Amino acid sequence: MSGEPFPGLNSVAVVLGILWSAPELSLHAEDWPAWRGPTAIGISSEANPPTRWGRTENVRWKLPLPEPGNSTPITWKDRIFLTQATGKGKERGLWCIARKDGAVLWKRTVRFDGDEPTHGDNPYCSASPATDGNAVIAFHGSAGIHAYDLEGNELWKRDVGPLRHIWGNAASPVLSGDRVYLNCGPGPRTFLLALDKRTGSEAWKVEIPGGLEDGGGDKWTGSWSTPLVLPGPEGSQVLVSYPFKLHSFDAGTGAELWQCGGLGRLVYTSPVARDGIVVAFSGYMGPPMAVRLGGKGDVTATHRLWRRDRAPQEIGSGVILDGHLYIVNDAGAGECIELATGKTAWLERVGGNTWSSAVLAGDKVYSIDQGGQCTIFRAATKFEVLARNKLEETTRASVVISNGEVLIRTYKHLWVIDNPRA
Repeated sequence: MSGEPFPGLNSVAVVLGILWSAPELSLHAEDWPAWRGPTAIGISSEANPPTRWGRTENVRWKLPLPEPGNSTPITWKDRIFLTQATGKGKERGLWCIARKDGAVLWKRTVRFDGDEPTHGDNPYCSASPATDGNAVIAFHGSAGIHAYDLEGNELWKRDVGPLRHIWGNAASPVLSGDRVYLNCGPGPRTFLLALDKRTGSEAWKVEIPGGLEDGGGDKWTGSWSTPLVLPGPEGSQVLVSYPFKLHSFDAGTGAELWQCGGLGRLVYTSPVARDGIVVAFSGYMGPPMAVRLGGKGDVTATHRLWRRDRAPQEIGSGVILDGHLYIVNDAGAGECIELATGKTAWLERVGGNTWSSAVLAGDKVYSIDQGGQCTIFRAATKFEVLARNKLEETTRASVVISNGEVLIRTYKHLWVIDNPRA
């Protein structure tokens, strides 16, 4: 990759290629370059991440943050990148933070004076950034997509037009190959966008049927789902959960490869795939389902493995290990689901109300609730809590595991947790 202008992206593609057929991963997840990490499905290969901490225990440093935010930080080598809104969303920024001590190396802020609604629990800049080690991509909703180098120099920017929904937006950009992929919406204007990562020029765009910006009753509809790019034997595909259907698009052209019906009107989680199976959840107690990868056209009758009529409110995405999916719902209940059949192995209380996505390291699942308590439980068919760690600050971001540390973004601080040092 040394000759490419944005080196590092193909490493993500290689990892995702492993997911197509191999049950185990063999990756050194030293960096966490996107919202769901280097594998894009919430899996870290760290051998010994921290499992015990508190407000004054095993805290390497914490950085005060000026306003609430739901986005998850990302890391690359000695730097942390974080999106942060200030001025009630009028200023939308990308921060670069020194990993060793929390010093803010630079901030790049975009001014937006337009009218863009959102929910009180979904502050502006909810999308996490993404990096390949050269470019850092930040999506600021109606304020556009912005690309910088690691020193904060602007590479390009792209206006995507107004995005309007009473609950705001949240999908994060995805870097894969020579493209940036983004689910723009929800609301009347909803579309899947692929950009050239070098220039920001449009490679392709797929219009998606949208919904009302203020919804109401049975008119609530929309997707806040971050796309999942899966390289495979016949080329890469982009998986996105939209209202009513899970879609697969050709990563190169945007042509639809297949679709599978069975989702509800609202979708908050992102697809998660492993062992040749992809699982998609609806939001607001809608149906989840699992689909065998492959096929063409409407594969509902041929490739859908299972579907439940209803499920608890799912906002955070799950993780898969050894043929089982682990997910924690909005009410804080964790569930172990057999991947091939949809049968529940266990359903247990994990913590309080939870918006965060689960993260897996080895056989340990990290799940943090909105009160800042991170519960670590065993990824096994018998429920076992390994640790409960409290920061006692509101958070709706997800845990990051990188380079032997745990990073947690709350409404007040960015925390870096370390193992005890001799």
